[in-house]
Amino acid sequence: MSKAARERSARERLAAERKRQAARDKQRRLLAIVLGSVVAVAVVVVATVLIIDQKNKNGRAEVHQGALAPVSRQADGSVLMAQSGVSKPELEIFEDFQCPICKQFEAATGKTVEQLAQQGKVKVVYRPFHLFGQQKDPVRINSLRSAEAALCVPAGQWVSYHDALFKFQPPEGEKGFSPDDLVKWGKDVGVTDANFEKCVRDEQKKSTVDAMTKYALQDRGVEGTPSVFLNGKQLDQSQFMNPAGLRAAIESAAAASK
Repeated sequence: MSKAARERSARERLAAERKRQAARDKQRRLLAIVLGSVVAVAVVVVATVLIIDQKNKNGRAEVHQGALAPVSRQADGSVLMAQSGVSKPELEIFEDFQCPICKQFEAATGKTVEQLAQQGKVKVVYRPFHLFGQQKDPVRINSLRSAEAALCVPAGQWVSYHDALFKFQPPEGEKGFSPDDLVKWGKDVGVTDANFEKCVRDEQKKSTVDAMTKYALQDRGVEGTPSVFLNGKQLDQSQFMNPAGLRAAIESAAAASK
């Protein structure tokens, strides 16, 4: 190979190497841009989650929107929602405000329950109780405090407060339902009873919660929450977690009782 040919070959190899190096540099720059974008998005997502979480923890409870059947508190502490004269079918809801599946039930089917009661198609009895009495804190105390506070709320604000307890439900194993928050949420939804704050902070409804818990676990044989009974017969999750399924079950029970 002549000297000129060797020099030309060397120049071509050098040019090819420079081209490959330029391509590698471009790939590294693109990768850096992509990684930077991913990190930036991740930071935004984490910050948003933290902001929402903090807002939920310290947020304001809201007054329930939409028509409801009349709500009253019964002597045993349970809450009745029904149009005047409606006694059957009767839907009983046993729930614990620390129970994650109860929160899911409320999100999935709560509006359907309220609508059917408002339409005069069912009598609803809410029976909150203290399911997690044998669990370690903070689950145990969250369960107890929320049930007690719910009993301190007048019937007129109970549905709004019920909504707030599920909205602000702490993750299992984390602290939540502090007395300060429980009092604040009551005031947010319009509770003006002068004894409300004292009732919450002094746990004045503990004996009633204990009685309601005994009734649920021992008298009715409730083994978990939510437990939903229609005319005394326990429904399975495929029925009560499905709005259409629950509506069909209630309408069938209504037809059978005529």
